[in-house]
Amino acid sequence: MPGKAVSRPGDSEAKKAIVRRLIQIGSMLAIFAASLFLSAGRLDWGMAWAYLGVYVGAIVATGLAIERDLVAERSRIGKSTKDWDRLLGSLSILFVTPGALIVAGLDERFDWSRLPLAVQIVAVSFVILGSVLQVWAMASNKFFSSTVRIQKERGHAVVSGGPYGLVRHPGYLAWCISAFAVPLMLGSLWALIPGLLGVCALVIRTSLEDRTLREELPGYQDYARRVRYRLLPGLW
Repeated sequence: MPGKAVSRPGDSEAKKAIVRRLIQIGSMLAIFAASLFLSAGRLDWGMAWAYLGVYVGAIVATGLAIERDLVAERSRIGKSTKDWDRLLGSLSILFVTPGALIVAGLDERFDWSRLPLAVQIVAVSFVILGSVLQVWAMASNKFFSSTVRIQKERGHAVVSGGPYGLVRHPGYLAWCISAFAVPLMLGSLWALIPGLLGVCALVIRTSLEDRTLREELPGYQDYARRVRYRLLPGLW
């Protein structure tokens, strides 16, 4: 009939995936806010609100930059996800956030460490830098899954554009930047400890993911020869 909208196959599933992802993001935001303010024991903490603002800004930018199929992919744990990644991925996330946020909140409450405002402001710029790099990596790579797996059903292929021309895992580099910058932004030296633990888990995850891609993703070996560094340009 004229004027009647025709639903394409998969539209319903895609919408469900988007809703699921929005619920996940909303839940994470609530957890991060609770981690900060409950541990600090107060709401009038300017840098905590600034951190949440940067986080929301990154979410909005990501939503505008990535394709709908990637939203659906990131909303679930695929069947082919590597078993080791279920552990390492969870550890890296828990240590960096909310682990570091809780320690930073306790530091704010009990005044364990004091950092100059100038240091915190510089750290804010690095948090923003990490967020921009993360969004850039997602926008450049339509296979930017939340877990390590070969996405055969999505036609998984090597991506070498954007930040992938500099390092092989720019998304993880963005995480590392945030792991060090967020504690300093929040004025806590003690929060660097869970941040560092998260980075250690992430480095192991990077190494295992890189090995998986070399062994299972066609063309990755040639790409690895062109782009030498996995995480840190000039170092590793």
